[in-house]
Amino acid sequence: MERANESSLTGFILLGFSDHPRLESALFAFVLFFYILTLVGNFAIIIISYLDPLLHTPMYFFLSNLSLLDLCFTTSLAPQTLVNLRGPEKTITYGGCVVQLYISLALGSTECILLAVMALDRYIAVCKPLHYVAIMNPRLCQQLASLSWLSGLSNSLIHATFTLQLPLCGNHRLNHFICEVPALLKLACVDTTVNELVLFVVSVLFLLIPPTLILISYGFISQAVLKIKSVEARHKAFSTCSSHLTVVIIFYGTIIYMYLQPSNSYTQDQGKFISLFYTMVTPTLNPIIYTLRNKDMKVALKTLLSKKLY
Repeated sequence: MERANESSLTGFILLGFSDHPRLESALFAFVLFFYILTLVGNFAIIIISYLDPLLHTPMYFFLSNLSLLDLCFTTSLAPQTLVNLRGPEKTITYGGCVVQLYISLALGSTECILLAVMALDRYIAVCKPLHYVAIMNPRLCQQLASLSWLSGLSNSLIHATFTLQLPLCGNHRLNHFICEVPALLKLACVDTTVNELVLFVVSVLFLLIPPTLILISYGFISQAVLKIKSVEARHKAFSTCSSHLTVVIIFYGTIIYMYLQPSNSYTQDQGKFISLFYTMVTPTLNPIIYTLRNKDMKVALKTLLSKKLY
């Protein structure tokens, strides 16, 4: 059957922030700045966690996975965004849009599950400390990390493929700065009720269930921490867990606001700026939060720097 989809040949025009041409130079500097911070911060966490034997623990194994996720996620979006913010041409090939959609959707979905896995790790560490090493053995950690990645990949393969089957009938002006599902659904020239229902169900599975489980686990963690007699141990537990909880609130808060409210409750510009925040800023905040609020990471960083200097 011949597809009535000229966009597969011509690609897309990413309108992005073209309605605000005076902002584009500032947004270019903004995206470039946070992209560099994302690269430096997340590479640092991966390298430090690998080089310091004291950080070869489940927590830093999952943190390294999170940093790798953020690196790949931002890299799948930032370069194209920077190119389109530089000049009048704001195009992306159909193949480029497809690749961007599959990768960003897979990595974003993976992070939703990985953050829940990290909460499980903290729950076992605080609530079952005597059994922690036995429970969170390397094999289980690898299985949980693999489950997170495979869940995200499966969601992307199903959801993105389902979206890309929609006929666009020559519509190729995408009112966004990236290729994402809600923006593509608006280009379809057929009824997208089923797709929107699928999007809602997927959003519930990945954006409501994991944070609910995280909040429940942190309820048990708070009770356990309050029972710790040592002030220093209690402070360390709260510091570590609050770092993770901060990342969770920022990540889920922005995406839930974006995907789980009626589309007519915010303007298109609001959606773009919210997307800009969770795609460019959030991956930068993760390493900042974990390094500045984590004593072990700061000590490891100072140790490695001192070895390099001397």
